[in-house]
Amino acid sequence: MGVNDDGADGRAGSRQGRQAARQRAITEAVMAEGAVRIEQLAERFDISVMTVHRDLDELEARGLLRKSRGVATAMSTALVESSDVYRASRQLAEKDAIARAALEFVEPGQALMLDDSTTTLALVPHLQAKRPLTVITNTLTIMEQLRDASGITMLGVGGQYYNWCSAFMGGIATAAIEAMRADVLVMSTAAIVGDVAFHQTLETIDVKRAMFAASSRRILLVDHTKFERRALHALMPLTEFDTVIVDAATSATDVERLRDKGVEVVVARRSPAR
Repeated sequence: MGVNDDGADGRAGSRQGRQAARQRAITEAVMAEGAVRIEQLAERFDISVMTVHRDLDELEARGLLRKSRGVATAMSTALVESSDVYRASRQLAEKDAIARAALEFVEPGQALMLDDSTTTLALVPHLQAKRPLTVITNTLTIMEQLRDASGITMLGVGGQYYNWCSAFMGGIATAAIEAMRADVLVMSTAAIVGDVAFHQTLETIDVKRAMFAASSRRILLVDHTKFERRALHALMPLTEFDTVIVDAATSATDVERLRDKGVEVVVARRSPAR
């Protein structure tokens, strides 16, 4: 089934959702084949060539694909896997279960720090249940989702904008974070190696460390796939976090090893199917 063109009669939110889903599908198709002609993408997803060009321009700006001479070409796997476009489509049920478990650590009246991870993003739709809250974030996607939310005061951290993760980072961002104090930090990481959280970029590491230092309670959200991945830069050992929330598919060996090290591990169970 094709991904339909954006309709003028749809709501803006629905159009954005369709566009995001379509761009993820285009990214995965090009990644799978290495290179695909633009006309083929238009036919495959039942959209106009002009829409494909618009999508590819945005995906190219995020460092995911390259568009040249009528052909879309895949970029580095590491770059693609770091992008929010790619990450947002992965482990959706696990992320939702983890986010619901994290909500139990949030209380009305708190100041909550949220990073740019898509696992943390899964928590955002549930925050209304805990209002009033103050939310501090460097993530544009979260800012857009909460801008009209009643009972939630949003503090947006600025800085240099990185399109691939839809977030602000750099010295301006870390300085702003260091000037604040949050009750709870909810964050994720790209990989866990030797029970240490890792990430692929230094810019992200700097922001996450600043958020960690500015928060009283630190909660790490990780699905089971993070224990199978590798990344370049060490963030910090999992023993430094107050709570680590994992999904039910996480190896019992990993859970028990962390608990033996003194880590509070919460295993999030999926909600029963309705």
